[in-house]
Amino acid sequence: MDTIEIRRLRVITHIGVPDEERSSPQVLLVTLRMIPTSGFDALGDDISRTINYYDVSLEIEALAAARPRQLIETLATDIARHLLDNHPLKRVAVTIEKHILPNTECVAVHIERER
Repeated sequence: MDTIEIRRLRVITHIGVPDEERSSPQVLLVTLRMIPTSGFDALGDDISRTINYYDVSLEIEALAAARPRQLIETLATDIARHLLDNHPLKRVAVTIEKHILPNTECVAVHIERER
């Protein structure tokens, strides 16, 4: 399937279970795999027929910053729902990385949703 990816987009948000963790902004890394409703062969080299990944990146940054959340799972679900509701996508996969635990590269959640 034809896929558009945005890898490790840095978003700033207030997130975490304890109030003290949510009180300061944190950087999360968001990776998106988006499968459009039409394949690339149908694009005719016209950006209006595809997913504008720059616009998507701005939307995800704004969505992450819009309100505090306790769980990265909630943010992943919010992102997937937003993308499916606002873009011509068949399927979307969202991975969020959070650098919070000592002695680990990161913790991550991954979800996939489809229309």
